[in-house]
Amino acid sequence: MSGTYLGMPAFPEAAREAVGDPTLRGNLRHATHTIRAKRARAVAEVSDWAALREAGKRIKDHTLRHLERYLVQLEEAVTAAGGTVHWAADADEANRIVTELVRATGESEVVKVKSMATQEIGLNEALEAAGIRAYETDLAELIVQLGKDRPSHILVPAIHRNRGEIRDIFRAEMAAWGRPAPEGLSDSPAELAEAARLHLREKFLRAEVGISGANFMVAETGTLVVVESEGNGRMCLTLPRTLISVVGIEKIVPTWRDLEVFLQTLPRSSTAERMNPYTSTWTGTTGGDGPETFHLVLLDNGRTDTLADEVGRQALRCIRCSACLNVCPVYERAGGHAYGSVYPGPIGAILSPQLRGTGSEIDASLPYASSLCGACYEVCPVAIDIPEVLVHLRERVAQGGEAVRAGNKVVLRPARGHAAERAAMRAARWAFAHPGALRAGQRIASRTRRLHPRALPGPGRAWSGTRDLPAVPAEPFRDWWRRTDGGKGTAK
Repeated sequence: MSGTYLGMPAFPEAAREAVGDPTLRGNLRHATHTIRAKRARAVAEVSDWAALREAGKRIKDHTLRHLERYLVQLEEAVTAAGGTVHWAADADEANRIVTELVRATGESEVVKVKSMATQEIGLNEALEAAGIRAYETDLAELIVQLGKDRPSHILVPAIHRNRGEIRDIFRAEMAAWGRPAPEGLSDSPAELAEAARLHLREKFLRAEVGISGANFMVAETGTLVVVESEGNGRMCLTLPRTLISVVGIEKIVPTWRDLEVFLQTLPRSSTAERMNPYTSTWTGTTGGDGPETFHLVLLDNGRTDTLADEVGRQALRCIRCSACLNVCPVYERAGGHAYGSVYPGPIGAILSPQLRGTGSEIDASLPYASSLCGACYEVCPVAIDIPEVLVHLRERVAQGGEAVRAGNKVVLRPARGHAAERAAMRAARWAFAHPGALRAGQRIASRTRRLHPRALPGPGRAWSGTRDLPAVPAEPFRDWWRRTDGGKGTAK
C-alpha cells in the first residue's frame, strides 16, 4: 500500500516533536473544540440518533458480509449506464490504470475532487512521474498542495494551519500554479476564499479530465455519490469530458433507501450540518449532460484482507466523517502528521495497520497511539468499536507476527522479536496458574514496596518513561479479604 509518509519516525517520536510546537497545538485545540461542540448540538437535534447509528452499523455489516454480490451488481449497473469498471488489486495497479486512462485522452493536467483513496495510493505522485499535473480543488487540499505539505485531518486537511499561514502560502505559491494571489491579500476568510475561487476557476474551465473518489456507491443503480461543502466537487464532476473515480470497494451500499440513513448521519457527524450543501450523484454517462466518458476504478489495496479479520473488519464501516479525530485527546495534541498515513487519528490507528500490515515501525506503533478512553466509539455514527480493534491490533504487534489469510479468516503468524514482552507474558501466565506462588509474590511486593524503583529497568523503561508506576498497597487484597471476613469488616 502506498500512502506512508516515507522517512517519518514511529508515532511516539513524531508525537513528541508535535506536542512541542505551541502554534500547532493551538491551531488543533481551537479547531477540534469548535467542530466537536457544533457536532454535539447538531446531533442533539435528532431524536432518533441512536436508531440511525444502529441502522448505519447494520447496513454496513450486511453489505460487508455480502460484498462480492453487491460489487458484481454495481459493476453490471455501471456498465449498463455507459460507464467502464476497472478492478485494482493494489496501489500500483490503480495508479497504472488511471495514468493510462489520462494518457489516452492526450491531456497533461487533471482537476481533482478531494479523495482519501487517491491520497492513499499516492496518485498525484504517480501522475507527476508520468508528466501529468494534478490540481487539487478542495480549499483545504489546495492549501496543502500549495504549501508542499501533507494533510493532517480527514475532513479539514489543513487544520494545522491558521489564517496567517494560509495567507502567506497563497502569496508565495499561487503564481507558480496558475493565477497569482491578489495584491494586498489579507488573512480574512472571505478574501482567502475569493483568492482560491479566482485561482481555481481557470482550471475548472479548461480541464478536460476530472478525478474523484466517492462517499458512497449505490449497487442497485450504479450511482456514485459525493458530498461536499464548497461546490468544487460539482465543478469537477460536471465540466470535464472524462471523469475517473477511484473508490474503495467498501464504500458500497445496496440501495437508495440505505443511502438515506448516511445522508443524515454523515453531515451532522462531520461538518455539524443538517445536510450537505452539495450532494452530487451520477450514474454512468448521459448524452449532452456531464462527462462523455466515465471510468470507475474499484480499489482493494488491503481491504479484502481486512475484511477477513473478524474483529478488525469493522474499520471498513467508516464513512470518513472524522468525528473520532475531533474528540480524541491524543490527536488534539499530536496532530495528524504524527500518524504517518493519510488516515490520521483513531480511525487511522486501526485502518492503516490493517491495510498496510504491522511490519513497519510506523504501523506497529499506531495501535498504541491511544489512551483507550473510548470517546471515539461514543461519537462514531456507525458504531465502530475503535478501542476493541486497537487492543486486537496490539496483540498482533506484541506477538510479533503478521496477519495472514487462512481460509476465510485472518490468523497471526508468529515471528521473532518482542522477546522480552512475550517472556513477561509467559511468566505472568505461570504465576496466575500457581496460586501459592502468586500469593507469596504479592506479600513480598507489599513488604518491599519502599524499595521499589520509580521507573522500570531495561525494556520496561519505555513504558514507565511516560507513566507513573502504580503504588503497591501495604497489604495484598487476599490478606485484606481474609482479615475482614470477605469485606464485611469483621476481623478474624
